[in-house]
Amino acid sequence: MIEFKQVSKRYSGDAMALSNITLSIPVGELVFLSGPSGAGKSTLLKMIPAIERPTSGTVIVYGQDVGALKPAGLPYLRRKIGLIFQQQRLLFDRSVLSNVMLPLLVTGSTKSEAERRARAALDKVGLPEKAASNPQSLSGGEQQRVAIARAIVNRPQIILADEPTANLDRASADLVLDALKAFHGAGVTCLISTHDDHILASAKRIIRLHHGRLLPDTGTGFLQGAA
Repeated sequence: MIEFKQVSKRYSGDAMALSNITLSIPVGELVFLSGPSGAGKSTLLKMIPAIERPTSGTVIVYGQDVGALKPAGLPYLRRKIGLIFQQQRLLFDRSVLSNVMLPLLVTGSTKSEAERRARAALDKVGLPEKAASNPQSLSGGEQQRVAIARAIVNRPQIILADEPTANLDRASADLVLDALKAFHGAGVTCLISTHDDHILASAKRIIRLHHGRLLPDTGTGFLQGAA
């Protein structure tokens, strides 16, 4: 489903963020991306929905070279991908339910259909009773679970989560991770970046980055070009 072929990324005036990355992530796999701050984890994740474009090399998603996609093609790609970042960017001028409905309304769903699916998404992350609440009234872990509900309401085939448990207590982090694992159990391909050793201890596959380069792969899958 996702392939990187000799991908490098250099930001203007900076050192290489990624260097000669070649890897493959099969359909339905749960993969953890590990490495210290500045290792290139966020850059790698942002390559998949073409938020960032490679300086060289090719990123293939669903058989498409996403680096070559024109702007008109990006929305079709991104509708298949659920994005979860550390900064949830929830809107505090509306309810939790309205936040989760928003991606559906933007893509043309009726209000009734958007509400039905948003309530179902909140139920999946264990927050059905928070639908009418303002996001500001929720804990950090609850806000992150709302962000997950918003990311999955479009029924994506891929979930990309960038440090989704950062700054959460252990109980909240475990709830967030359990929600992501539930979607993986339903067949969704999940790529999760983390530096949490507690989470990594039970991971079946870990892709490790250091200074933008791959370290030897842990678990199943295909890997080349490691430094």
